[in-house]
Amino acid sequence: MREKKLKIVVDGNEMSVAAGTTIMEAADQLGIRIPRLCYHPDLSLAGSCRVCVVEVKGMPYLMASCSVQVWEGMEVRTNSPDIRQARRDIVELLLDNHPAECQTCERDGNCELQNLAYSMGVRTRLFQGKRKRFPTDDDGCAVVRDPEKCILCGRCVRVCAEIQGIHNLSQHGRGFQTVVGPAHLARMDDSVCIQCGQCINVCPTAAFLEKSSTDEVWNALADPEMHVVVQTAPSIRAAIGEGFGMAPGTPATGQMITALRRLGFDVVFDTDFAADMTIVEEAHEFLERLKEGPLPMITSCSPGWVSFMERFYPELIPHASSCKSPMSMLSTLAKTYYAEQIGVDPEKIYVVAVMPCVAKKYEARRPEQQMPGGAPYTDAVLTTRELIWMIKCYGIRFEALPEGEFDSPLGLASGAGDIFGTTGGVMEATLRAASELITGKPAARLDFTEVRAVEGLRETYVAIGEHNIHVGVANGLTNAKVLLDKVVEGKEQFHVLEVMACPGGCVGGGGQPYPPEGFRVLDSELLRRRAGALYQIDSGKTLRKSYENPAVETLYGSFLGAPGSDKAHELLHTHYRAKLPRGIR
Repeated sequence: MREKKLKIVVDGNEMSVAAGTTIMEAADQLGIRIPRLCYHPDLSLAGSCRVCVVEVKGMPYLMASCSVQVWEGMEVRTNSPDIRQARRDIVELLLDNHPAECQTCERDGNCELQNLAYSMGVRTRLFQGKRKRFPTDDDGCAVVRDPEKCILCGRCVRVCAEIQGIHNLSQHGRGFQTVVGPAHLARMDDSVCIQCGQCINVCPTAAFLEKSSTDEVWNALADPEMHVVVQTAPSIRAAIGEGFGMAPGTPATGQMITALRRLGFDVVFDTDFAADMTIVEEAHEFLERLKEGPLPMITSCSPGWVSFMERFYPELIPHASSCKSPMSMLSTLAKTYYAEQIGVDPEKIYVVAVMPCVAKKYEARRPEQQMPGGAPYTDAVLTTRELIWMIKCYGIRFEALPEGEFDSPLGLASGAGDIFGTTGGVMEATLRAASELITGKPAARLDFTEVRAVEGLRETYVAIGEHNIHVGVANGLTNAKVLLDKVVEGKEQFHVLEVMACPGGCVGGGGQPYPPEGFRVLDSELLRRRAGALYQIDSGKTLRKSYENPAVETLYGSFLGAPGSDKAHELLHTHYRAKLPRGIR
């Protein structure tokens, strides 16, 4: 059936567009960018900010272009003195109820409200009356909420509900006292927040931010008594270059390593090494579960997903892999195996993890991830954004740096470790290892493209020996619910599920760089480019299977014994428990 076309006129340009197209979408097709704040193409329409108003012939009032669909013969003006003044009035009113802290704000230079005000020529604050006042919720472990900087666009509410399925945020109060927050305006840490940070990604201002750990890390680097270790997750190398003008999808592993050394870190380890360890342990665990259950086995690398499971699907906790995440594995090995190797007291080792994930800050503080004496294995977690700022603060020209190499003994990784950073990567790496364990023969293939699922949800079967393995891959927790409900209701018999809390997996994590010009948060093309960088790194390596990593073999031979051994379980495995928000207990 042919798509119905409508003829319209936009700023004197005749065009045909599909029925259902909004005025804003039609203008975009002509290369006319109408200003916008509350609008996000991957979220439902709100039409609340009114910055995108346009004139429509025959209508007695301005119309919101983001939510009004075109009709046959519609004539639109997107720019006129009256329209520009109306938009400017709206932005001026937003600014006059907004803190005058641009120069000291975390989003200075990267704030949509600030950029909009500049483009509209807003140079003064016209109204000096009463401004909204709300306390900042900044005593949590990962997410900071500053309601005074909120412009009530509703993006955070919609991403939390529509993409993550948490429904933790909503608008409270009316009029001047309207504020966005969790139920009963509880602290973020006392709510059902899973600390994924997607609210941070979509917020146009700085109403949501990650809890900064940069001061703690600067202090550790300045302490001559501390041996400061840094580890970097796979998706960092696929995105960090964006913070320095590199095109999305540009691998920047070598420059990242050199930058970390110049910041003063004593050793630079690769979280991908621990991803290889995770695969070895997880594949061993999967082989046992194939024989004895329970199935499906569900991956446990994503702390946002783990938090979600503990709160909303506690009946699935026995199905979760007991393996620690690669971050927690490497931190544990740094303060045990590595400390023993170099003869340094673990208390003198300070471990910093650079992660794409805000929820990793929460994971590092989980009681299950602490040393026997109560100190954390991971002392501080930096997001990609925080590391970018530290490099700029130090005056390092990232794009001009020579390429460095990771340090031994926790720096050698296979390509299977690299692809952990994108959705489907953990599954693909597991299948590479499981195929050899199950068949006792070298893997017939290494690329399992059928489990690569940037689009959000995928189910398929993978033949391994005599087994037809039923797998599911989901990123974004609304997508994950589709798979999880099938398991809970007994509608599908899966063997293994991979769940990543963030859209696209770690490449779309809540701590990744704000998108460069021409892209947007949740942009599938941006996620594909970042994922493509990891697949490029993987395919360019001769070492692509976790089981063949000689550094992993050495670690087992000299320290852990064997996959699944008592010592491996003591150091590399963990447990989970059902949770309710503290206010409900």
